[in-house]
Amino acid sequence: MRYDCDVVVVGAGPGGSMAAKYAALGKLNVILIEKKAEIGAPLRCAEGVSKKWLSEIGVEPDPKWICADMAGATIRSPSGFTFQLDESKAGSEVGYVLERHLFDKALAEQAASAGAKIMMRTGCTGVIKDNGKPVGIKVRGMDGDAEIYAKCIVAADGFESQVARWAGLDTTLEMKDIDTCIQYRMTNIDIDPKYCEFVIGSAAPGGYVWIFPKGDRIANVGIGVQAAKCKHGADPKYYLDRYIKKDERLKNGQILEIVGGGVSTCPGLDEAIADNLIVVGDAARIIDPITGGGIAHACRTGMYAGKVLTECAKTGDFSKKALAPYEKMWRDRMEDKLYRNWMAKERFATLSDEILDDLVKMMAESDIGEVNVHNLLKAIKEKYPQVVEGFEDLI
Repeated sequence: MRYDCDVVVVGAGPGGSMAAKYAALGKLNVILIEKKAEIGAPLRCAEGVSKKWLSEIGVEPDPKWICADMAGATIRSPSGFTFQLDESKAGSEVGYVLERHLFDKALAEQAASAGAKIMMRTGCTGVIKDNGKPVGIKVRGMDGDAEIYAKCIVAADGFESQVARWAGLDTTLEMKDIDTCIQYRMTNIDIDPKYCEFVIGSAAPGGYVWIFPKGDRIANVGIGVQAAKCKHGADPKYYLDRYIKKDERLKNGQILEIVGGGVSTCPGLDEAIADNLIVVGDAARIIDPITGGGIAHACRTGMYAGKVLTECAKTGDFSKKALAPYEKMWRDRMEDKLYRNWMAKERFATLSDEILDDLVKMMAESDIGEVNVHNLLKAIKEKYPQVVEGFEDLI
């Protein structure tokens, strides 16, 4: 079986759906494939997002996919010192906890409404090349094997992205740039339902523990541990179970759901384009290296990809040179911040619990004004310049 289209998008997560939506709005013939039986499920996400970027991508907040509207966030040090920030300090950095599967479906619905064709239970099994250039993909679906020929491929297939690698891009990650994660959805826990919480230090080597409330004594309780610091295969579970057992608010909780997976914590691929290929979101390693958050980045890069593809279609040129505006768009918008946060992540992973205690106490006592990563690093730079040594010019 053979299909022909202008653009084929692999993966119906936020990045893929946004790319499909904006390319379809540009009157391109778009096929969006998804290997799973349900868009957005099974869940592999802590589901927390800030608010400010939704308007940037043209998405209106919808109560259908907002599970909880947060009043703020709490950063907890290894010894239990806390720094709490609310909307008066953090502004639009404060956010929502989503029903992620409903959010993903909503974006896919928008792509379909724009004219994209969605093919479910259809996994990519290879890239078709002509004279070394990608010209389509091989897929396996419920109706058997097929080939989808396209003028451009959008690789939106997440952390494990194979499409970009099959097309010839180097997507290799170092172990220090991977967090291995596990998350429980827990009930019967006694937490503040209006504040997300982040626990740093030896409780989660190289990463953090998170508690994201979902209402009615339910929360996503998870952990990310730097892969380079893992000594055994089940280290994240060991650390998460250990933390839950020690936390009076959590130790009597019950687990309703378990999810796990990897998250990249590097500042993005060196190249996210090739002839007839654009890579977006997690597949392009475009994720905040400090938080591991990637929903906003995926949506932005998907939107940029769709807009650039619309322009390329006007000339029929989908070469690497023609796709170069995509690289400029996402790098101008995000690269400096991603690199700065990557450098900060590298440094924080080396700090002792004692220094992290001091940093959290310093944050709580400082008059930072608007609280964001940039301003926090500025405050840290003044009191602990050694922490930011080597990337001061990015602060």
